Amino acid sequence: METVPPVSFEGFYFSVASSAAWAPQIETRDAWLAWAFDHEVVAGRSTPCVEAMPSILRRRAGFLGKMALEVAYQCLGARTDIPTIFSSRHGEAARSADLLLDLAAGAALSPTSFSLSVHNAAGGLFSIARGDRASNMALAAGVSTVEHGVIEACGLISEGAPAVLLVVYDCPLPALYSDFEDCDEQPYAWAWLIESAAGEVLSLRCEPGSDVSPSRAKRMPAGLEILRFFLRKDSALDRVCDKRRWLWSRHAQ
Repeated sequence: METVPPVSFEGFYFSVASSAAWAPQIETRDAWLAWAFDHEVVAGRSTPCVEAMPSILRRRAGFLGKMALEVAYQCLGARTDIPTIFSSRHGEAARSADLLLDLAAGAALSPTSFSLSVHNAAGGLFSIARGDRASNMALAAGVSTVEHGVIEACGLISEGAPAVLLVVYDCPLPALYSDFEDCDEQPYAWAWLIESAAGEVLSLRCEPGSDVSPSRAKRMPAGLEILRFFLRKDSALDRVCDKRRWLWSRHAQ
């Protein structure tokens, strides 16, 4: 079957070769499908095992990092030399807030906590644990973080990458930043192994738009909104944010 170029003037085209998702108490594909149709709020206290990672590195990761690592391992399997993009709107905001509070109190900062507070911490641990020297990127782009992750992945494929692992993950903001919340933040992580468009194809394009929704605080996080579109096999998803209109579509070839 002829493949479609990942980038065109009409938008970005790609296929998802494999996928994985994890959240507290939503750990199986059946559980995720139930969530996608029932609109349940993600809640719970369980932590991913990340059994595929050596324990000496696994112990360094916090809850957010373990979620990202769990889905990365599940989705990529034994494949190597695949570029990875770890996309998180907030990243290790809780760890960073703790460091800032320690700094304000004059307490000594933990070098380990500092090294794991940076945005590429999870991706770095993943690369080190696997001994994989493929390109590794950390990305944050506000409420459009997922869309920009897909654009970056399609760009890498257009430059010759056989596939790209996109990992999307986030947690609720710490109480210190509660005034900045603009959606119903929930803990989650998911991953797509993105390849050139063939078979079932997803597309993404952008148009000018305006933020007009009066109830943004009640919306689910963008990452979960897009995951729901993917799991339910919806034909389209229309997201307006940051004065942009993101149009997601599903096509069969």
